[in-house]
Amino acid sequence: MIKIDLTNIFNVGKHGLTQAEFAFAKKNLTSYLAKIDKQGQGFYSVIDDAKMPAKIEKFARAQKGKFTSIIVLGIGGSALGTICLAQSLQHLYENELTKRKFPKLYVLDNIDPVMMKEILDVVDLKKTLCIVVTKSGGTPETLSQYFYFRKLTDGKKLDARKHFVFITDPKVGLLRKIANEEGITTFNVPENVGGRFSVFTAVGLLPAALIGIDIKKLLAGARAMRGQFLNKNFSKNLPFQLATAQYQLAEKGKTINVMMPYAQKLIRFADWFRQLLAESIGKAKNNRGAIVNVGITPINALGVTDQHSQNQLYNEGPNDKLFLFVRVKKLGQSVVIPLLSSDAAVSYLKGATFNKLIDVEYQGTAQALTHNKRPNLSITIDAIDEFYLGQLFMLFEGATAFLGEWFNVNAFDQPGVELSKNLTKKFLLSSRLSF
Repeated sequence: MIKIDLTNIFNVGKHGLTQAEFAFAKKNLTSYLAKIDKQGQGFYSVIDDAKMPAKIEKFARAQKGKFTSIIVLGIGGSALGTICLAQSLQHLYENELTKRKFPKLYVLDNIDPVMMKEILDVVDLKKTLCIVVTKSGGTPETLSQYFYFRKLTDGKKLDARKHFVFITDPKVGLLRKIANEEGITTFNVPENVGGRFSVFTAVGLLPAALIGIDIKKLLAGARAMRGQFLNKNFSKNLPFQLATAQYQLAEKGKTINVMMPYAQKLIRFADWFRQLLAESIGKAKNNRGAIVNVGITPINALGVTDQHSQNQLYNEGPNDKLFLFVRVKKLGQSVVIPLLSSDAAVSYLKGATFNKLIDVEYQGTAQALTHNKRPNLSITIDAIDEFYLGQLFMLFEGATAFLGEWFNVNAFDQPGVELSKNLTKKFLLSSRLSF
């Protein structure tokens, strides 16, 4: 199971927490669980739906050998979980030389016209399946992408029923209407699961299954952490402990969370976390309707890369951050560093592996931050695989739900995003708009 080491939030004096402050929070655990349950959110119950993954796996088996490319058309929560799954669980540099067994996945999570055009340089539309993802069925960016690719495939006289799959609302929205009229295969996004919490729905599981990821193992990991999320024992509820540290330190002015995984494959997990935290907790009003303008600002970083691009700020700049390190016990490969010089300046590398070096780099970073009174904690997983990634997703989804209760805000809506969407549509309707 995942382990969390909170030692360095207790070793930084007034800039951190005392053991008593942290332990005092446990009085809220039971009531917060009850409040979360009342909201009827499905992010932690959808993982019990055995029919959904079975349907997805059946579809994936039926597509085997038909496509060389999978394109996901979606943005935000419709894309970030999928990007993370692919980055974390596939070969980093997979190409024809690695003898790929599954289609290549492309996620178009933007509407940059260069991206839209250049994807056509690397895919054959005749051998491409497009997965269109929008819960509402009306996200303007995603619909625009769909219209673009639909025109291209229609122009090549390709059967839309074979080259498109929709993931959308079970009942309403334009995509649902098109699917019903044209017989396009569609998977549901449960009504009680928001986009940024949807990685354990078809949004994340369908593309994952199509590229060979074991979605049953992913869900098993999620269920293992869900058991901790629902545990009323403070010492065993890791999501509540994590949320408590985030909230209590935010109350002490640490309103920025820096996530720094020490594994190249987990950098996109930090991207996913960034949306989850920002969109869930950054709110103008609390649950009583009072203006509070609260939130925690997430920053994604990568160990050891960003020790050389951000650490100067983190050690000597404003002391307004909590650092969340993610460590991996077994990276999957062990590579010895060849010592090709007898110079004493590099003698410390004798007999070392890259694995050892990356771990001591983490230790040095954490100790330097602690020395400079910067609170930090570490989350350790045994390996980067479906089971542990499932745990990580659920750990932070659960922690975010608890954070909503700590801040007394709705962690599951996004009114600020909706305003932007509505203004976008308004501007596009205006014939006077010019760029």
